[in-house]
Amino acid sequence: MNELAGRVALVTGGARGIGAAIVRSFVAHGARVVVVDDGSTIDGSTADRTVVEAFAEPFGEVVAPMARSVAEPGVADAAVALALERYGGLDIAVNCAAILRDGFVFKAATEDYEHVLRVNLIGAFGVVRAASPVLRDNAKRERGGAPYTWGRIVNIVSTAGLYGNYGQAAYAGAKAGLVALARVAALDLARSGVTANALAPFAATRVTDSIVPQNEAQAAYKAGALRVPAEPVARFVSYLCSERAQRVTGQVFAVRGAETFLFSQPRPVARELLAPDASLDDVADAVDRSFAPSFTPLETDLDAFATEPVV
Repeated sequence: MNELAGRVALVTGGARGIGAAIVRSFVAHGARVVVVDDGSTIDGSTADRTVVEAFAEPFGEVVAPMARSVAEPGVADAAVALALERYGGLDIAVNCAAILRDGFVFKAATEDYEHVLRVNLIGAFGVVRAASPVLRDNAKRERGGAPYTWGRIVNIVSTAGLYGNYGQAAYAGAKAGLVALARVAALDLARSGVTANALAPFAATRVTDSIVPQNEAQAAYKAGALRVPAEPVARFVSYLCSERAQRVTGQVFAVRGAETFLFSQPRPVARELLAPDASLDDVADAVDRSFAPSFTPLETDLDAFATEPVV
């Protein structure tokens, strides 16, 4: 299992849950990893720097811990610098760090929304911004061979950002932003041979444990999700970072146990031409005629994936 031999990865939120599974998979496939994780609670209110240090210790020299929050100014640059100093390069960046501060839009606090975005989205942008010049330079230097095929960015997103979910304006908004960030990175870095993709995981984590079901379908979703291991998610991330995935970029995937999904992305599905002097009735008729049959159902991600997972 040496498909990632020689590569250096940076994983945020990598000391627990899905992030930890990704780190273990990277190491098992030959990579060395910088793990950025401040050991925060699920709402980001308190931190414990010993969490990442304890996680990294059994790996020895192949895992370098950084007990900081990716939301802190300068941490992304410091993490990239640590990878260069400790391991002599950087090839892979995985944005997995995330917190939750849920609340219905008519009750949510602005400061909670901003804090979630700082960790889940702005911190991820900082990592992409700090890592991408290194990845582009790798391509020019033909690191790992010619052409350069080691550059990878993976954003760990959520189906909440694709479907929406009750009370998750902050979390879903940040995760939807990560999909767009992956798309833009894929476009901006295509000439350098660097790929960027988004992956929505299904696995038993602190996030799934915190779900408060609003109906029977969501209760079924939670019961199923708590039985799904994180390892299949980590395996697919390792695949995305392997040379076999060199042509895979700008895509949105999901992994739920034995099931792997490719998501469609928003594109026009219907078109109408309206005259400049069209009345509101004309507009309404056009919507009823051409658009209404293709409306997206108002369902949450928990409703959509309430089926029994295959594990």
